[in-house]
Amino acid sequence: MRVKHAVSSKKRKKKVLEAAKGYWGERSKKFRRAVETVKRALSYAYRDRRNKKREFRSLWITRINAASTERGIPYRTFIHKLKEKNIILSRDILAKIAAEHAEAFDKIVETVK
Repeated sequence: MRVKHAVSSKKRKKKVLEAAKGYWGERSKKFRRAVETVKRALSYAYRDRRNKKREFRSLWITRINAASTERGIPYRTFIHKLKEKNIILSRDILAKIAAEHAEAFDKIVETVK
């Protein structure tokens, strides 16, 4: 008996072309080009989900550094003294406090000094 793969093959191709919707030119219309592009896009997406965390941490550090330097204490000293005083605040929260609640950040700096 002969088995035809039309249904499964069509389904597989349709899935890839759906994922490639909106890509430029052949990349969204021809299966072979779409496969290449979708594979690359998925690998970039995987990589950049990890890079996003790195970039945000860098942004938080920059914001904390700017705020602490304004108040006369460099970033590395500020973080070191926070650890010495057992003040446990993540960089995420510190950056948010520095940006949105200047008075609260001033109090934290005074506590550390």
